[in-house]
Amino acid sequence: MSGLIALLVKGGPVMIPLLCCSVLSLAVVIERGWFWWQRRSSADADRTLELAASAHWEDALRLGEASPSPIARVLAAGICHKNPSATLAMEAAAHDELARLRRHLPILDTVITLSPLLGLLGTVTGMISAFGVMASSGVNQPHAITGGVAEALIATAAGLLIAIATLVPYNYFSARVERILADIERYGSRLELLLKDTRP
Repeated sequence: MSGLIALLVKGGPVMIPLLCCSVLSLAVVIERGWFWWQRRSSADADRTLELAASAHWEDALRLGEASPSPIARVLAAGICHKNPSATLAMEAAAHDELARLRRHLPILDTVITLSPLLGLLGTVTGMISAFGVMASSGVNQPHAITGGVAEALIATAAGLLIAIATLVPYNYFSARVERILADIERYGSRLELLLKDTRP
C-alpha cells in the first residue's frame, strides 16, 4: 500500500483523477459482469416459445415476465399484446431492454478516452516542471530534472494502462449487447410466425 501511495505521489496531481477513473471503471466492469452472469442462458426464451407453440399462452407469459432473460421478457410483451399488435409491443420492450443492456457502458467509453489524455496532461506538466528546474538552476540539480521526467512517464503509463484494461471488457460487453439484439430479432420473428399460424 505504501508503494502505491509513493507511486501516486511521484506521478503528480494528475494521478488523482486517474485513480478515480480506474476505480470507476472497475466498479462498472464488476457490475456489468454480474449483470451478464445472471443472463448467461437463453433457455427461458426457448421454453417461452415452446409454450407459445403449444398454445399455453398464460404459462408462456408468466415464464417470460419472471425470467431475467431480456429475450424472454420481449417475448412476454409480444404475448401479452398478441391481439392488438405483438410487433409494436416487442419493439417497445426491446428498446427498454436495450437501455438496460447498455447501462453504464458510456462510462467505460469515457474512461477509455479520458485516461490517455490525463496521462498526456501528466506528461506535459512533468516536463514543464523538469524544464523549469533546468532553466532556473541549469544542470546543477539532476535529481530534480529526472524527477520531473519520471512524473511524466508514470502518469503516461498509468493513463495507458487504465485505458487498455478498460477497453477489453468494454468491447466484450458491447459485443454481448449486439448478440442479444440479434437474438431478440430472431426470437421475435419466430413468435410472430407462431401468432400468424394460430390466427383463424
